[in-house]
Amino acid sequence: MIGSHSQPDPRTVQIIPKVLLVNDDAASLLALESLLAGAARAQHYELLTATSGHDALRMVLTHDFAVILLDANMPGMDGFETAEAIHSHPRTSAMPIIFITAHYDDERHRLEAYSKGAADYLFTPVIPQVLQTKVAVFVDLTRKNLELQAKTRELSLLNQDLRVQRVQDLERINRALEQEVAERKVAEERAQALSIRDPLTNLVNRRSLIAQLEHAVATADRHQGEFALLFLDLDRFKQINDSLGHEVGDELLRQVAARLLAAVRVSDVVARLGGDEFVVLLEGRGAPANAARVARKIEQAHSRPFEINGQRIATSTSIGIGLYPQDANSASQLMKNADTAMYHAKQHRRGSIEFFREELNTRERERAQWVAELHAALERKEFELLFQPRAALPDGAVCALEALLYWRHPRHGLIAASSFLPDVADRLLLEQVCEWMLGAACSQAAAWRAQPAPLPEVVMALDLALLQIRPELAARVLAHLRTCKLPPGWLELEIPEHLLLNTRDNVAVLRQLKAAGVRLTVDDFGSAGAALAMLRELPLDAMKIDRAFVRAIGIDGGTDMAAAIVHLGRALGLRVLAQGVHTEEQLAVLQSLGCDEFQGELLSPPLRAPAMLALLRDQCKTDQTTSPNPNRAAPSTSKKRGLSR
Repeated sequence: MIGSHSQPDPRTVQIIPKVLLVNDDAASLLALESLLAGAARAQHYELLTATSGHDALRMVLTHDFAVILLDANMPGMDGFETAEAIHSHPRTSAMPIIFITAHYDDERHRLEAYSKGAADYLFTPVIPQVLQTKVAVFVDLTRKNLELQAKTRELSLLNQDLRVQRVQDLERINRALEQEVAERKVAEERAQALSIRDPLTNLVNRRSLIAQLEHAVATADRHQGEFALLFLDLDRFKQINDSLGHEVGDELLRQVAARLLAAVRVSDVVARLGGDEFVVLLEGRGAPANAARVARKIEQAHSRPFEINGQRIATSTSIGIGLYPQDANSASQLMKNADTAMYHAKQHRRGSIEFFREELNTRERERAQWVAELHAALERKEFELLFQPRAALPDGAVCALEALLYWRHPRHGLIAASSFLPDVADRLLLEQVCEWMLGAACSQAAAWRAQPAPLPEVVMALDLALLQIRPELAARVLAHLRTCKLPPGWLELEIPEHLLLNTRDNVAVLRQLKAAGVRLTVDDFGSAGAALAMLRELPLDAMKIDRAFVRAIGIDGGTDMAAAIVHLGRALGLRVLAQGVHTEEQLAVLQSLGCDEFQGELLSPPLRAPAMLALLRDQCKTDQTTSPNPNRAAPSTSKKRGLSR
């Protein structure tokens, strides 16, 4: 500011020590300057001169010197009187003085010099290295003192600024916190009284949460109040923990806890139940109305990737919301219902939010009943495979069979897997069902291969929708092939597109299968948004157009989508298959686009093993009838399809 007289910033002050040379003889003074000039430049200090004791006294009034080189014998005021005068003043009492004299044998002069406070006493001619070294010691000491003084001034100014800033901050914080003091005090007293926290995240643990939840129920009952409970579960946490290690998993849980605390009020309770499950208790006026807003805030906070050890980890949080007293009449029932809502949120779409409603309990009971009956179905051998053929284009000859899982239910009859498996969350049960399916398909193929009459060489395709792609998958598949003495090239695994999105974890397993000779096909392509780079990285053989695009051929741009997928398959060097073909028009379009194979009701519905064997025998007879004459025209596509009906 113009006209201001602020102090200079001590950090910009250049620290240059000064040395004073005092001698009445011009030649001697010049000689001293010459001896020290080089050292002064190298060590960054300044040389000043005085020709008398009076001149020296005037200079020490305006300068601070690291050391004074003082001639002992000067006319008028000699060196001893000058030294006494300098040291008599409080500001310069400690200023070091080195006397220089030509009287070698005058011990009296030396003693007098030391009595006047001399730091040293040198005789002329002075040895340059000695003089330079002695001066350097005092210059270095002064420089350190000056630096210390500058830092002291800097700290003083900083402390002054901090004091002002702190007062302003405290006033602002105090105003902001006045409204929260009562809620914070209640929350802190309750947490301190229980003093039971999760050791990893420092959140309230299960035992403490239950106590606070029961207190919330009692308070709501007493005052006809209400509150909300949010049940949270991290998506893909087990996969992250298994693939990246427990240290990364623990750090992820800590960061999740921090984001949860930042998303709620101080008075709200955030707890970790264990594993990757968290609970948020929202009390106070309007808590049920705020539940959805808080849940969305948590969802948005967790949508940002987490940074751990230089890695960006993406996950999401599925949230179930229960309200008291609308959804339950006890703490335990509310916990169960909020958990049920969370489960259905995860089943509907990972990272979504679901409020509890009574029909969810009905669905949960039905799901539990299905799971129990599925366990029994494995023991009672109620599962069976049906086989749907797939035909090559343009000739329409059957080239592959897809083994489809069905359940011959005691009450409901024959049920397709798509009707009873999607709601099953028990991974162990799903793996057992898939293991049965692998074994049954391999056994059936071995039985067909053992037939005395030759059959067409067809590939058996299996849908992996029941499984995650785990490290042990390749070993399990190849073990079944070895047991049934089947070549790996006989088997084709159809992998739903969504299972391929985690490429880094899946590519090694798929390469093992591919190296052994198993064929790999992307199922339902176009349904999950797989990236082109991912398709290039994976060792695939074919892609299967999602039935929704086939159904839309001729309407809603379905033909264009099918054409785009066919062209993409060609660019990647993959065969392109179409499923769900129901009409001649759909087939004609697919054939014109260059699709390699098709499957659907137009060709044949799923058949039981005897009917499928009969179809293969019929095709084999047809092939034998037409093969001897190479000039004979091939049967039409419609005629080929007629064999399977």
